[in-house]
Amino acid sequence: MVVASKKLKVRFYKTNSGYKPVRDWLLELDSDSRRIIGYDIQTVEFGWPLGMPTCRPLGNGLWEVRSHFSNGTIGRVIFCLLRDEMILLHGFIKKTQKTAKFDIDLANKRRKDISE
Repeated sequence: MVVASKKLKVRFYKTNSGYKPVRDWLLELDSDSRRIIGYDIQTVEFGWPLGMPTCRPLGNGLWEVRSHFSNGTIGRVIFCLLRDEMILLHGFIKKTQKTAKFDIDLANKRRKDISE
C-alpha cells in the first residue's frame, strides 16, 4: 500500500480579531457541498502542483480551487501559497463565468495582510 504525503499544509486566513471567513463560509454550506469542496482542497494538498480542472491560477500569486456541487452550483476557494502552506483566503458561490473583481480584490487584500 502506498501512502501519499501532503505536499502543502492548509491554513485558514485569520483576521486580527480571530475571524476565519472561509471556515465560516464553509460551515454555511450544506454537508454534501462541504464534503465536495473538502475533497477538492485535499486533492490540492496532496497533489500540488496541480492544474485544471481542480485548480487554476488567477495571477498575482492567487489560485482557485474549483468545485462543482451536486445541486448545480459552483463553489470557489481562492488561496495563496506561503512557503509550504496553502492559505485559504476567500470562498464564494460563483454566479458568473468570470470571477468577479470584488472576489479577487478581497483575496488580494487578505494575501497582503498575511505577507506584512
